[in-house]
Amino acid sequence: MPINYEQLMALKNLGQKYAYGDREVMLYAYGIGMGADPMDEKELAFVNEAAAEPRPLKVVPTFASVAAWGAGPGEMHLNRVMVVDGERDITFHKPLAPSAHITADSSVLAVYDKGKDKGAVIRHQTVLRDDRGEPIATLVASRFARGDGGFGGPSEGQPEPHAMPNRAPDRSVDITTRPDQALVYRLCGDRNPLHSDPGFAKKAGFPKPILHGMCTYGITCRGVLQTYADYDPSAFRQHAARFSSPVYPGDTVSIEMWKDGNVISFEAKVKARNVTVIKSGRSVLA
Repeated sequence: MPINYEQLMALKNLGQKYAYGDREVMLYAYGIGMGADPMDEKELAFVNEAAAEPRPLKVVPTFASVAAWGAGPGEMHLNRVMVVDGERDITFHKPLAPSAHITADSSVLAVYDKGKDKGAVIRHQTVLRDDRGEPIATLVASRFARGDGGFGGPSEGQPEPHAMPNRAPDRSVDITTRPDQALVYRLCGDRNPLHSDPGFAKKAGFPKPILHGMCTYGITCRGVLQTYADYDPSAFRQHAARFSSPVYPGDTVSIEMWKDGNVISFEAKVKARNVTVIKSGRSVLA
C-alpha cells in the first residue's frame, strides 16, 4: 500500500503511559556494553544498584530512547522488512530518574519522498514527560523506509547534517561489541528479527543479523560520556547522530571526537571493514 501523505502527516498520539524501573535502566546500560569489566567502578554505577557504599544508580542519557519503547504517532503502514533507522536526535531537559512513571506525546514532523526506487524518509517526534507533566526529553527520529518511495510527496527540505570540523580528531576511543550483543539489546524493546534471525536478515539484504542502530547510537553516547563528561549523565543537553552503515555484533566501533566549547562532534567507524557507521554526530554538554 503506497504512503498516504496527508494521513501520515496527521498522525498524532498523546498521553501514552509508561513506567520503568532500575531493571530496565541497568539492562539498557548492559545492552550498550557497559559493565564488561566487573571491577570498573565508573561503569558499575550504571549496571549495579547493590553497592557496599550507598550510591544512586546512574542512568545513561540515551536510555530515553527506550524508556517509552513503542511510543509513536501510530501505524504508518510501511514495508517493515525495508525500514531502518536514519537519524536520532535527543534533547535532554533534565536527567532521567532510575525509575519513573512517564507519558509520551508523539507526532509526525515531516515526510520526504526520495523516489520510487530510493525510498521515503519519515521524521517524527516524541516528548517524554514526568508525572508532573514536565518535559524530560524530546526525541526526534528519522526512519528510512527503503521500499515506500514514489508516493508523490515533497522531496526537499530535510535538515542539513551537522558540519564536522576540518581537522584531525581531538580524541578517539575503541569500543568492542560482543557477538551476542544484539540478542541482549533487543530485550530493551526492539524485537525486530533483523537483529536476531539470520533468515530474516538475509531477506532484508544483509549477510547476517545486524546490531540495532539505536544500540550503536547508545555506544556513541557512552564514548562521549566516558571521554568528555566524566561519566556524569547530567552533563548531556543533546545527543544526535546519522546512521550511515550497519554494525555487526562483534565489530569494534572506533569513535572519533572533536571538542569545540561545549559541543562534541563525533563519527564512528568500523576500521576492520573500512566503513563509517555514524556520521554528523553532535553532543552538547553543560
